[in-house]
Amino acid sequence: MKTISFLLFLITSLSFSQNLEETIYLAAETFIEAPSSNTLRILNKKEETFKRQVKSKDEQLALVFLQTHKGFYLFQESELSKAISTYEDALKRYNSNELSLISDFDIIENCLNPLGTLYTKTSDFTNALNTINQYIYLAKNNKNSSHQISGFINLAKLYYTLSKHETAISTVEEGLKIKPITELQKTRLLQIKTECLAALNQFNNTSIKDSDRNNYLFHLKNKSFKQAFIAFSSYKKNQLKQGATKRKIAQLDIEEAQLHYLLKQPNEAIKSLHVAIKTLLPTHNSNNLPNKNQLFADNTFIDIFDMYAEIETNPKITLESLDLSFYVSKLMQNGWTSQETKILNETNNRIRSEKSIDILYDTYAKTKNKTLLKTALEYAENSKSSVLKTIFLKKKRLQHFPNDSLLIEEFQLLKTQEQLTSLLVKEDLSASQINNLSSKLSSISIQLKKLNSKISKKHPNTNKPFNFNNLTSKLKKDNAVLIEYFYGKNSIYQFIISEQDINLNRIHFTLDIKQQVSNFINLFNKASTINNDIQNYTTQAFEVYKLLNLDKAPSSKNIIIIPDGLINFIPFEALLTNKTKTTLYSKMPFLIKKQNVVYNSSTVVYLNESIKQNTNTVLGFFPVFENETQALTYSVKESEAIEKHMSSKLFMKAKASKSNFFTNAPNYNVIHLSTHASSGDFVTSSNLSFFDDTLFLNELYSLDLNPNLVVLSACETGIGKLYKGEGAMSIARGFQYAGAQNILFSLWQINDLSTAQIMESFYKNYSTSQSAYTANQASKISYIKNESINNSKKSPYYWSAFVYYGDLTEVKSQNFTIYVCIGIFIVLFIVLLAMKLKRK
Repeated sequence: MKTISFLLFLITSLSFSQNLEETIYLAAETFIEAPSSNTLRILNKKEETFKRQVKSKDEQLALVFLQTHKGFYLFQESELSKAISTYEDALKRYNSNELSLISDFDIIENCLNPLGTLYTKTSDFTNALNTINQYIYLAKNNKNSSHQISGFINLAKLYYTLSKHETAISTVEEGLKIKPITELQKTRLLQIKTECLAALNQFNNTSIKDSDRNNYLFHLKNKSFKQAFIAFSSYKKNQLKQGATKRKIAQLDIEEAQLHYLLKQPNEAIKSLHVAIKTLLPTHNSNNLPNKNQLFADNTFIDIFDMYAEIETNPKITLESLDLSFYVSKLMQNGWTSQETKILNETNNRIRSEKSIDILYDTYAKTKNKTLLKTALEYAENSKSSVLKTIFLKKKRLQHFPNDSLLIEEFQLLKTQEQLTSLLVKEDLSASQINNLSSKLSSISIQLKKLNSKISKKHPNTNKPFNFNNLTSKLKKDNAVLIEYFYGKNSIYQFIISEQDINLNRIHFTLDIKQQVSNFINLFNKASTINNDIQNYTTQAFEVYKLLNLDKAPSSKNIIIIPDGLINFIPFEALLTNKTKTTLYSKMPFLIKKQNVVYNSSTVVYLNESIKQNTNTVLGFFPVFENETQALTYSVKESEAIEKHMSSKLFMKAKASKSNFFTNAPNYNVIHLSTHASSGDFVTSSNLSFFDDTLFLNELYSLDLNPNLVVLSACETGIGKLYKGEGAMSIARGFQYAGAQNILFSLWQINDLSTAQIMESFYKNYSTSQSAYTANQASKISYIKNESINNSKKSPYYWSAFVYYGDLTEVKSQNFTIYVCIGIFIVLFIVLLAMKLKRK
């Protein structure tokens, strides 16, 4: 009886399984025959039911089939975010169930190819690159030349979008070598090459097969705008005949608007942009700009609103249009999970910020309304150190909710993501290894997106703009004035904020000003430059002080500098507050003598106070590198100074290994690294040398630190590839990302006795004050005043290399009262004892 019951159950289960598989295929095919918004709603309800029911691999494959066709429809309807989410779910389902083992379903054509394209269209460049590389690898292994070429087409488009035109052209050439190749694929590759050549101003109309598009680009390059418009109109007409998507039609309208603008027809240009808006938002019937709640994540909207802001002459409408661009950009950011993608997208936000600040500055000049300056500061902050700010806020949220499983999982995924990224940037990886890492990174990205959605619902509004009143209150508490720079394309803007006021200065760029900043920075390239012409140094140091309007800042004990662009590399402490003819450095009016200079990455980071640990035990690493060409002889003196003044655990020579650093770093409150460092180059990222191995920038991103202080006593730890808004991709920045908010690091190469002397003085002061920023100032002033040091060694080259980024920790009060009481008690005890003995 039991056997019969089991057989009946098995038959019923198999029948249900087969019926479920057929039901899923039937639902998909019904939708494919008549796709519409109504049939999509029906399909969505069925899909949710199917997700709960599927168990077998055949059922999972049927659901993948359904999802990829749903994703295709959403793509065609310009519902890009929904399309991405659908394709990602299908890909995860396909890979996790190993469906390639049971079917020849074309995952490249049906999922990976459109997904890579969608990532590019939504500016998710890291995921785009990982996805495209994956299916090129798969296509090559499967000997599918058609898919390989499709991969190179999308890869070339990606590089074109990133303005890497030479790389895009070489990618096109690589794709053209693959055989067999269809005429359509060849035409698409050559068209990308044409676009790149036009962008590089190397386009020759006779070098590539003639077409309306090429004629349009040729005339555009030669500024023959009327002929360009005629050729473009013909090209647009052909594209519409071929059945272009809504998104493609909108993009054609934008290009038409650009041509009208170049033809000095602003009204016609605005009309074309409204046509583009109407194409993407069919329900929008107004000639005004749409509301934010009508928009969705698509960079076509950004193109529209940026162009609108360029044409519009009304400042209010221009700001409204730019705000819509910022809003759509923020919607797109919700789908970005890698910091590389976020950094690459900062450039355009910077351009919008500068336009917005320009308008507000000009309006303030007329109205004197200080509220406009506060708004301008918010625009400056929006595009400054966004990745660092985000990670600081995430860590702060985790500190508030340390047992939240979602937040714990998020940080574990972020850590794994950075670990894999650090492996991916290493050299000599095989194609198989690159594909494996790319696949894992794609999977983590999908997990992070779903997790972020849950976290946003549980912890909403965690990224609110900073409160200006909180800023002024903190400045009052810190007895400080804050100076924030915005290094734009046309101007340097300087915000000066005190506890009572805010002011904004504009420095219009000229070749002389740019050269002046660069020349001053270059004075610190080697020790002899300043000493060989001291008068030249004093002249430049005062001129840059005046150029950067530091003389306009209110007098205060402390000055907080938030640099930007090239200004990141200026040692402000070494600027001179007055003209001087002296050649004695000890007599020069350095800014550090007048005010204590502290740096920070942004106003938001300055306001984000970290939780301090009560103890300050130093973890030190001193590889020394004995018997090598670049032995760090004076490094030993640093270690002796730390042992003399601080509780410490120091790893010397061979024990100063990379593994010991990773094991111990999270457990100490002060980390000191005295070693070699490099700012890197276009191929290699910034890095730090341990005795046995090199630590690269990306590896620091996977660390989770919360020290009171990090001291990087090494060359160029603050130098790296400079990204607009985000700053230098340096070793110091890596430690900041890892969680170090207070950090002392160097701006140029210096391995000298002077470093050891300054470090000894620093730790002597720090051991009593527990305040890094006061110890930093005291150590430098002490060095300048030290009569045993000769004048040439007092050059700012030797003492101003180290800059402190962090908060203004109050000096630890020395409770002398208790010592006085103890002293009095001891004296009284001795007197009483003496009197007693006398009586005896």
